[in-house]
Amino acid sequence: MVRSGDEPMSAGRATGGTGPVHFRERFLQGEPVSTGVRAPILNSWQRSRALGLSPTQTELPFREDFEPDGRIVRAAVPVLDRLQSRFAGSEMNISVADANGTVLLRRFGTTALARSLPPIQSVPGFVFAERFAGTNGIGLALAERQLIRVYGAEHFAERSQGSACRALPVRDPLSGRIEGVLCLGYPRSAEDPSLDGVIRKAAEAIERRLLRQSSTREQALLRAYLDAGTRAAAGVHHRVGVEELASALRPGDRAILMEKAAELIARAQRAAVEVALPDGRSITLMSRPMTSASGVAGFAVEAVLPGPPPGLADAIPHQVDERLGLSAAPAVPPVTDIASLPGLASTPEAASVFEPVAVAAAAGGPSAGPPSGDLPGGALDRVDLDAEGAEAMTTGGPGDPDGSGGRHRGLVMVGEPQVGSYALAARRRLELLSEAGTRIGSTLEVRRTAQELAETAVPTLADFVTVDLPEPVLRGEESAAPLDDMQRAVVHGFRGDCPVKPVGRHVDYGSTTPQLRSLTEGRAVLEPDLAAAAGWLAHDPEHSERLLGHVRSLIAVPLVARGVVLGVVSFYRAPDSAPFEDDDRSLAQELATRAALSLDNARRYTRERTMALALQRSLLPHGLPDHTAVDVAHRYLPAESDVGGDWYDVIPLSGMRIGLFVGDVVGHGMLSAATMGRLRTAARSFAELDFPPDEVLTHLDNLVGRLDREDPASDGAGIIGATCLYAVYDPTSQRCTLARAGHPPPALALPDGTVSFPDLPAGPPLGLGGLPFEAAEIDMPEDSTLILYTDGLIEDRKRDVDVVLDQLCGALAHSARTPEETCQVILDTVAPTCPYDDIALLVAHTHALEPHRMATWDVPSDPAVVSDIRASAMRQLADWGLDEAAFAAELMLSELVTNAIRHGTGPIQVRLLLDRTLICEVSDSSDTAPHLRRAATTDEGGRGLFLVAQLSQSWGTRYTPQGKVIWAECGLLGAGGAVDAR
Repeated sequence: MVRSGDEPMSAGRATGGTGPVHFRERFLQGEPVSTGVRAPILNSWQRSRALGLSPTQTELPFREDFEPDGRIVRAAVPVLDRLQSRFAGSEMNISVADANGTVLLRRFGTTALARSLPPIQSVPGFVFAERFAGTNGIGLALAERQLIRVYGAEHFAERSQGSACRALPVRDPLSGRIEGVLCLGYPRSAEDPSLDGVIRKAAEAIERRLLRQSSTREQALLRAYLDAGTRAAAGVHHRVGVEELASALRPGDRAILMEKAAELIARAQRAAVEVALPDGRSITLMSRPMTSASGVAGFAVEAVLPGPPPGLADAIPHQVDERLGLSAAPAVPPVTDIASLPGLASTPEAASVFEPVAVAAAAGGPSAGPPSGDLPGGALDRVDLDAEGAEAMTTGGPGDPDGSGGRHRGLVMVGEPQVGSYALAARRRLELLSEAGTRIGSTLEVRRTAQELAETAVPTLADFVTVDLPEPVLRGEESAAPLDDMQRAVVHGFRGDCPVKPVGRHVDYGSTTPQLRSLTEGRAVLEPDLAAAAGWLAHDPEHSERLLGHVRSLIAVPLVARGVVLGVVSFYRAPDSAPFEDDDRSLAQELATRAALSLDNARRYTRERTMALALQRSLLPHGLPDHTAVDVAHRYLPAESDVGGDWYDVIPLSGMRIGLFVGDVVGHGMLSAATMGRLRTAARSFAELDFPPDEVLTHLDNLVGRLDREDPASDGAGIIGATCLYAVYDPTSQRCTLARAGHPPPALALPDGTVSFPDLPAGPPLGLGGLPFEAAEIDMPEDSTLILYTDGLIEDRKRDVDVVLDQLCGALAHSARTPEETCQVILDTVAPTCPYDDIALLVAHTHALEPHRMATWDVPSDPAVVSDIRASAMRQLADWGLDEAAFAAELMLSELVTNAIRHGTGPIQVRLLLDRTLICEVSDSSDTAPHLRRAATTDEGGRGLFLVAQLSQSWGTRYTPQGKVIWAECGLLGAGGAVDAR
């Protein structure tokens, strides 16, 4: 149980595991979760807990007063029907909720899926707002006001743990207000990145249908248009809508038609235009004035298409009247079948009409242009008509009262000139700045941030963008002379044949170029017509002349944040686009100012990350010892976004044993790296004292707790956390003793190819205190491989940990690989492509000490047998060819055995080990260790250990469950040379 305020809250069944399940369990248990969970999810968890919600709650509120035929429902029904058809046979469920989270519509890929849900959730009316249901797609999309993905254990409620969903707010295109939420739900095993595109397109379709439910004034204009069509002569066809046409074209073609229609209305001019599409086809748009019965003056834009229409149905015009709430009109001319349109009949898309009829307002069209001038994005071949010509075109002549000339026309857009044109432009600017706020600076990487600036500006503001940054800024530093070391960092939008300097080239600005002026003056510089910009042309006439074939106007804006010059961004428009104006300069300045802050954050972060990474690498082992017991390989990979506190170590121990460490300090940055260095140093010291693994972890636990108490920032609450795994392998017994403190268990690959994860006592993370650590022993035959790693290797937001562990088993199944090869295979097949946490990896391939290199004698507790033990040891050294080392070994062994007999308790055992050194060990069951002291000249004893210390390379004491072992190592140089102990 955990508490939300003063109320208990069940932790549910989110137990075990790692990744989202692990972090959710920690969160529900009241533990702090600062990393590993996406910010929107963690924020929603916190809100859910603050609301007192229970993860096991199954009941949801149900509303009976929802509007079953509201605007969002009418707009969404056809779209949901098409989505249901697309996902037929799958376990997809499709929902639309209103702005309060009440589900209004639901569709299922299979009927069985509907039957598997609680009855209240299979019908409209149940509420999925976050305050009732906790973290879920619908509630979180309303809270975050953006596209949301919730996966498995990221859901707050237990009922949703096996599912995933995507949800996207649906907005009124006129007001920008959220009208509802579209949500796609599916089993978490069916995760598919392409669903982002599907849900975006479906939401856009709903928003287009909302747009048709226009304001009262626009309805009056539409009524005037419909009445005019009703009064026209029979046989004249008015109902070819742009949506029917555009549904058979690319999305870019649709945007071109809507832009040109909005431009015609904003101009308030009777005209006919030929709109050229990128594929070579063209469509004629006609604008004409009209006045409603209530006196609303506006313009209508029609698409004029040649050719006689086939047999037509009149259902769609009827739907238009009903949607607008208009009284039934007299007989309305029918709608043309899109398959009959010239140039479209053969296209596969022609058979599938996406929308019935397009009716949009000039103030709220999907993409309307500026109030005057041609729009960027394509040439507009406009034919302005005088009054007589326009009248002939719109009213027709004898036998052609409608002016169709044998052609059929359809409404594209109606609206009032100037009303909404500037508001639309302002709204588009706000949308661009809003998009910049969420899109720029997502990675804290300098180049990527500059690229995001360019991608945000194209094509909404500019056709092409270049970003130039000083070389030191790319490294995370400040530039002392930014004007002298500019490099091209980003080129976006330009085609390959454009003569612009590529990425990575040095950029030299002349004294009269707009870019240099912007840097020196600290403001945006506008050149509406580059062909007339003498200073720009004079800097490099040849290059400028070639570039003029691709660009028309320019805005250069300095990137300055916190008084530091970070670079300059250049916005260009193509010759067939409208030139930049003052409003565009203000927008570019605001966009660059916001981007500069993100760039500076990325620069500072890059500098800090570089320093932290340098510190981290300096504190890790620079070279691991060459040891008889194991062959070792290691890797360290910093996280893509930050440097953590992962570490590893290999420590030679007495008796030919080897200690293997891997650990992880919680957090990232300099503090974690510094803490890691302190922890690794302490771990090595405790290990070299020959403490068993569980005692080493106990000492480390006390150390971390003391560091917390000594840190003034912690206020005694504890700010440092760490996990650790310590293994000690003994080649003489081929056994490994392991203990872990909150760390993932190791992987063990046996010589026969079997791979397992030993079941070790978990132990609490370091720093909690008060709980004991337990050690476990496992058998490791010769040529086994032990793999120690940190959680960054197996935990990933986008992968299930069980799948990752299966991949790790597959990578370790080939026992013939060397440790270096094993390391590389693990990183290639198991490690995430872009790790969000550090990865430390240690691979140890074991060897066994051959029996003929060991000699053991049991010693009775009788001083008289010391000479016999010495004699036996000398014979063994002679067999090993170590006659020259015999004198020193004999003295050391004599002193150690004599001390054991006099001061220890039986049983006593002597063991000689032949490695790169000669190791002499004497064990007894006493736990009293001898101490080295310097004897006075009058003392009769006390010189034994002093003599051992002088004759040996090293000596010491280690404790065992049966007592203690006193050991000493004797060098073999001069005794036949170094001996290969293998």
